[in-house]
Amino acid sequence: MKKNTLYIFIYFLLATSFLVEAQEINIFSVKDFDLKDSVKTCLVNTKYGKEEYTFLKDGRLSKSITRHNDTDYSITYYKYDGRFLKEKRFENYRDNSFDANTSIANIYTVDSTSTLKITEKIITYSKEFLEQYEYAYSKENILEKITRTNDNGIDVTSITYTSFKGENTKTYMLNDEIIKSIRTSKSKNKKTLNFKIELAKTYLNGEARTAIEQMFNLKNKVISKTVYLFNTEKKEFEPQETVTYSYNENDMLIKTEEEQNTNSTTKEYIYQYDNGTSGNWVKQIITPENSYITRTISYFE
Repeated sequence: MKKNTLYIFIYFLLATSFLVEAQEINIFSVKDFDLKDSVKTCLVNTKYGKEEYTFLKDGRLSKSITRHNDTDYSITYYKYDGRFLKEKRFENYRDNSFDANTSIANIYTVDSTSTLKITEKIITYSKEFLEQYEYAYSKENILEKITRTNDNGIDVTSITYTSFKGENTKTYMLNDEIIKSIRTSKSKNKKTLNFKIELAKTYLNGEARTAIEQMFNLKNKVISKTVYLFNTEKKEFEPQETVTYSYNENDMLIKTEEEQNTNSTTKEYIYQYDNGTSGNWVKQIITPENSYITRTISYFE
């Protein structure tokens, strides 16, 4: 069966468990959705649509539903074998009817006879093979290589880890050409001593293109983010946008301050909780635009 444009668009934009540059297997849990405690389900309502999440007792995501309208929606199922992801199935429904041509299955096979190796095969529900990924790990179970195979051939992404003077760098090389690097270090500012700084750079044809620098506090909450673009004439990164984040005593985001060129924007966040002033938030109000998000949450007994 010939791949159609709609399928390709959905596959690359909605199969969000993977990174674009060098895909890595991610397993989502309640903490990735700003949730805590024994959450069973979470229904999110926004003016753009609805999202529904279902979790296992251990906190891992087992199902997510995106509802575009009353008749068009998509469902993603996650199945596990022990601590490993076994299957991820993305199903599309249009006019309340299942669409096999735009639905995808990701099947995982784990080989741990020597060093860990995970093979991911991606097929459509109409049994069309799309591509395969092989993830190879070191003896310490650190990802070192991703091999991608499809109709266009074979691509190999190697991942190396280096340390120098307190800085740790993770570098992605696609077919021996750098595509991304992530450097982490500690802040040297006395006011933010021991805060973590992460600098992620992307490359195109071996040349630097963009960078994002983030600072994290001791609770691993991002407190600032700066986005850079590389000026090819000056051979240097130039800041485009800076955002600072403020939190309350419950580690909830309460304010963002964004600066872009000469413009600045401040947003404040107000919460209502399902257990007085604690628990999980069930309503988030964003000012000054006065938009809001509501969540309906159920728990395991």
